[in-house]
Amino acid sequence: MSKQNNIVAPVKATTQQFVEIEAVDDDVLLMSDRRCCCIIESSGVNFQLLSPDEQQAIIFSFSQLINSLSFPIQILILSKKTDIFSYLNYLNTLNQQNEKMITYLESYKEFIKNTVRQNSIIEKSFYIVIPFSPLEMGAVALKKTDPAYVFARAKASLYPKRDHIVKMLEKGGLGGRVLKQQEIVELFYNLFNPSQTGRRLAPINTYTNFVVTK
Repeated sequence: MSKQNNIVAPVKATTQQFVEIEAVDDDVLLMSDRRCCCIIESSGVNFQLLSPDEQQAIIFSFSQLINSLSFPIQILILSKKTDIFSYLNYLNTLNQQNEKMITYLESYKEFIKNTVRQNSIIEKSFYIVIPFSPLEMGAVALKKTDPAYVFARAKASLYPKRDHIVKMLEKGGLGGRVLKQQEIVELFYNLFNPSQTGRRLAPINTYTNFVVTK
């Protein structure tokens, strides 16, 4: 009798293996290859509605920011459709006693609905990413893979750059806000789950396991 070979199902890679994020500490994101970064969210302006002088001031401030850099940055623009239906549901919960206000509110809701039918309402978010390369730690330090050590070295390098970017954004009237752990996790959660864009997560320290694990 010939020995029957048992068919063993191949081990399939999980989705988490394609996610390069390993951990987030304070406002620093750590990747699996020991790269790190800080993320700054900048407010947007409607450039077309500004006066010519204001437009020139914005352009000059942005050129000052670019020319002041002695390190690389990444400018990321995320576009997504605005969930206008949740806003309409909120309007429906408003109780008005004044007849004139009720009429105004109904007219406003119809205006919103007609606007959405004719045009797509796009919400844009602007981010500046400041990277940290493990090569900055030196050849000897590259052998140290302890996340705490990498975070310490990354923060020492990133924080002066982060403060400079925020200062220049505020000087140009754009404003800059450094994303913290909770906001970074929510940002990437929504990027990896586009069908749940805009979802807010419970406080990260309340989870019994990582949101993304290997």
